[in-house]
Amino acid sequence: MSGLEERPDLLDLPMFGSDPGRGARRPGRVRGGFHFPDEPDEPVVAGKPRVVPIRPELATPTLSMDGVDWAEVARFRSDVAKRLPARVGGMADRGEEESAGWSVIRQLLDEDAAASIAKTGDMRSVGAQEALAQAIFDSVFRLGRLQPLVNDERVENILVYGCDRVVVEYADGSMVQMPPVADNDADLVEFIAFLASRADNPRAFTPANPSLNLTLADGSRLAASLETGRVSLVIRRHRIRRVTLADLVEWGSVSEVMADFLRAAVKARKSILVSGAQGAGKTTLVRALCAEIPRMEIVGTFESERELFLPEIDGQHAVVFDWEMRAGSGERSEDGTLAGRRTTGSQVTSSFRFRADRQIVGEVLGAEAMDMIKVMESGTGSISTTHAANARLAVHKLITCAMEAGPHVSHELVAAKLAATLDLVVQIHSQVTPIDDFGQVAQKRRFVSEIIEVTPGEWPRGISFTTVFRRLPGQCGVADTRPDSIWDDLVAAGLDEAAFEREAAEYPPPGGRR
Repeated sequence: MSGLEERPDLLDLPMFGSDPGRGARRPGRVRGGFHFPDEPDEPVVAGKPRVVPIRPELATPTLSMDGVDWAEVARFRSDVAKRLPARVGGMADRGEEESAGWSVIRQLLDEDAAASIAKTGDMRSVGAQEALAQAIFDSVFRLGRLQPLVNDERVENILVYGCDRVVVEYADGSMVQMPPVADNDADLVEFIAFLASRADNPRAFTPANPSLNLTLADGSRLAASLETGRVSLVIRRHRIRRVTLADLVEWGSVSEVMADFLRAAVKARKSILVSGAQGAGKTTLVRALCAEIPRMEIVGTFESERELFLPEIDGQHAVVFDWEMRAGSGERSEDGTLAGRRTTGSQVTSSFRFRADRQIVGEVLGAEAMDMIKVMESGTGSISTTHAANARLAVHKLITCAMEAGPHVSHELVAAKLAATLDLVVQIHSQVTPIDDFGQVAQKRRFVSEIIEVTPGEWPRGISFTTVFRRLPGQCGVADTRPDSIWDDLVAAGLDEAAFEREAAEYPPPGGRR
């Protein structure tokens, strides 16, 4: 784009255009940055980046609803809450809850219309009444002014800093700045607090409880904070739950050789850590790895907020026990902990009575690194995730995290345990490239950049690394060195060792030394 006149027409967006042919979305799988369905199919070459120009229909939409006064919506939302004082979660299902909500909204609007006619003789048009009713419903049971973005199947992540700094990340990796989602920060805070109070697992969002994590009704993950300069909100969506390594090859996220290696590692029951930056695609890769687990193996998952959703993937796993951490209520139990509080550690301990063949700790952020190690010591084939800039740093970070469990946990102890239990670290890299002249649109690409093997090493370090797939600038990693300690197991699980050796020979390291 070189001038304002070249910016796309807002009406090209399907949610706003009246012509069904404008901005139409081609069918096909789409998952954050991995797949670009408008591209013609072409063979994936190891290390060859797939660069796709921004789609012209990704213009900045308006998030408002014509004729809706959001201050009025907030007032009605409060009235609806008063008439439904206890969360209707005790009802049989969400449909029954929402039906009751619609009844209350209709009743309130009828009363308001009658009062308006008696006072001024005026009333809203049918269209305005319906728009207001929908806005109230969205504010009570959905995401209010954010709902149009959530309804857009192309949207993958929504990032909000204050009421007026909003960025949306689309499933093809495009990132676009959006209009405000509230009139002011106070309104946004009030709405988030209301949303938290009516969640399936109710939480508080106040200065005394400034961090919030929720799983929304559609499975999206919401995080909010009052600890940043302005109120912050992130909604991460997981549209594609059924995903395989073959899909990731098609989407340019891994090479054929890398997918073959990871498939063999899962089947050989090797313990794997997936690391990368926030939003790099770790959860998607874990789902793809889990798709390689034999159907009749019993799986247990441990997450702070559910986002893997393995039980909901029809036909993939016979049984999945999915544990979710809970913060607990304001009451205290005899030992001083919050009543109803469930930690990853307590759930891991409970899980040993459930005969799980595989245990997956969804995300390691702190002291739960010791829970991950306990899982890996208790069985093989575990999978976990963490945030790190590269694969080696991921291991060092786990050591630091595990030491948060208490003074009894030393660096030497954790290093020895990780070296004995963790087999592979898979690093996902993401990069964002601006692609317009206005600084409001960018493109994100995601790919597995390296895989390392973890083995015991000499003291004082106590841990050693082997580069299995080596990093190349801006592209998927390439085969480098055979992981000798697990190689025979991988070959027995179906690894194509000849393909690995061919790629390693095709991409020799600098200096020709390995």
